[in-house]
Amino acid sequence: MSQICKTFRSQGLLLGLIACLFCAPLQANAKPIRMVQGGNSIETYAKGLLQLALSKVPQKYEIQETVPNNSEERMVNMLMDNELEVVWYATTNDLEERLQPIRICIYRGLLGYRVLMIKKGTQHKFDGIKTREDLKRVSLGQGRFWADTNVLTANNLNVVKVLKYEGLFHMLDGDRFDAFPRGAHEPWSEMKRYPKLALDVEQNLLISYTNPFYFFVNKSNTELAADIEKGLRLAIEDGSFNDYFLNDPTVKDVMAKANLKNRTLIKLDNPGLPKKTPVDDASLWFDPYSFTE
Repeated sequence: MSQICKTFRSQGLLLGLIACLFCAPLQANAKPIRMVQGGNSIETYAKGLLQLALSKVPQKYEIQETVPNNSEERMVNMLMDNELEVVWYATTNDLEERLQPIRICIYRGLLGYRVLMIKKGTQHKFDGIKTREDLKRVSLGQGRFWADTNVLTANNLNVVKVLKYEGLFHMLDGDRFDAFPRGAHEPWSEMKRYPKLALDVEQNLLISYTNPFYFFVNKSNTELAADIEKGLRLAIEDGSFNDYFLNDPTVKDVMAKANLKNRTLIKLDNPGLPKKTPVDDASLWFDPYSFTE
């Protein structure tokens, strides 16, 4: 009986080795994609969407989270030096000159929608605001060097520029300005971090401007760029992109809390928007006013 068991174990080991030999070439053919380590909400979403897109194309890729997180400029330089394969950022003319964008917004434009964080008890300041001109009646706090600040000032709004992100919450609580525009996904988690401050979310307004968030690769990595774009378009066509987007915890939180479709929309111009942005392709953009549960 013991000899029989040894025989089966030997045969099992042999079969396992044979299986590994067959699997090895498949793994060897998978192209590595080095990317940043980390698991915040945007990183988790971007990595999951990238995996979804690449699952749609014949070429096999292996995602490797090998690069420690760093500043945007450092990550861009690493991509240009072929020290990693993919990054994801809000696009700018500078980024599109240095890197190859895949011009399909990974958040479908959701990050271009802004709600206002306000001080509790000040909703009356915003009642009756319907237009961009009306919005000039209130002051808006923003980071001094943020791209969003350039958009607001280009639209001739009343902007108070602040050096430190954390200071914006305390200054809002201290009546130094009237509102702090936040991405539609941001204010509720931020208010939890400052429970001693009297902060709230304005009830009626939704500010928007086109603010695409793209995957970027090295300009020489044309095959990867083509595969990511092809995979994303296939995911759009078969509905899996939209399913992934709507089931993301952050997006679900926005839909549950922000009441986007019942807000008054105020559109702003984004003068820094790259000219090749596919603004006319409706399949690429989320429309909160046509969204149904």
